[in-house]
Amino acid sequence: MTMGPELLVIRLRAEKPEEEARLDRVLEAALEGRCRDEIRDPAALRDVRGKRLLFAVPLGRSGINTAYTQLLLRLREEPALLEGCVSALIVDGGSELYTKSAAAELAFALNMAGSALIGRPLVEATGSLANFRIQARIGGTDPDGAYRAAARDLTDRLLEHDLPGRKTPEILVLHASSYHTSNTMQLWAQLRARLEDCCRIKEIGLRNGAVSDCSGCPYTACLHFGEQGRCFYGGLMQDEVWPAVLRAQAVVLLCPNYNDALSANLTAFINRMTGLFRQTHFYDKAVFAVIVSGYSGGDIVARQIISALNMNKSFYLPPRFAMIETANDPGEALRLDGIEARLDGFAARIRETLLG
Repeated sequence: MTMGPELLVIRLRAEKPEEEARLDRVLEAALEGRCRDEIRDPAALRDVRGKRLLFAVPLGRSGINTAYTQLLLRLREEPALLEGCVSALIVDGGSELYTKSAAAELAFALNMAGSALIGRPLVEATGSLANFRIQARIGGTDPDGAYRAAARDLTDRLLEHDLPGRKTPEILVLHASSYHTSNTMQLWAQLRARLEDCCRIKEIGLRNGAVSDCSGCPYTACLHFGEQGRCFYGGLMQDEVWPAVLRAQAVVLLCPNYNDALSANLTAFINRMTGLFRQTHFYDKAVFAVIVSGYSGGDIVARQIISALNMNKSFYLPPRFAMIETANDPGEALRLDGIEARLDGFAARIRETLLG
């Protein structure tokens, strides 16, 4: 019999013992019948290559957890700590705040330390469990039951995840910049030259109002159009971007940092993906990013992509999914110290992810 991947549960201690009770019950349901190891102290996290990691974080009402802070310190100081791992996380809060922001921060740190994250890697519970009301209604249960079911499903998907390699994968590249002046585009040109021998590459520009933002159709209307492979607003998204996403094995976002945020056009792309997401999940599609900041803040943009496309829209997050650079003047990115080696390394990660 072939053994499945090893599961390690990192169950962080809460600031107050009573803040662990609900998470303990949920973990008991999620892990019933599962063979796994468990640690409580971030200092004990070692020798984990190839394992599936489930992080369980109780935040309490304050959103502050000393063990979580210690875990972040280890991840940031040991950038190869989680090499070869695949992760998911359960974040349990005592208020209506902090769960998603803490999860995005942790997901970015895990990824930078070498771990992949499955699509939709997060189960988060606010203090009231109001975020589970719709799932509870659909599932014919109460919010607590929906929470337990979501945690069980997360564990199933973590253990079953497998990203198949392709002989000649297709990459969709989305941008809203000019090749003539954009450091981000100049870095992508170098990456493209390193990938064209093994991948089919399609670029789509989203500049100059090519994509209207989502105006928030009612759920039933969005579902109706999505099931037909259409969007009420039509246009480039429906006619060109959606089909390209469905064909691709990876999406690469080219992201100059605008005011510590994604550009408006890339944000519109993400918002308009909701209609397509109504009919399909993207667990088998990877997301990568090239992020260039004029001064700082690339990590903020990376966390936005993780929140939007990995946690929300279910794209797989490969290890160290983002190339993050700082460059201001046109052409400066290609003159950065060590840039050729970083380009080689990032191109190699894309190859390894897609070719298997």
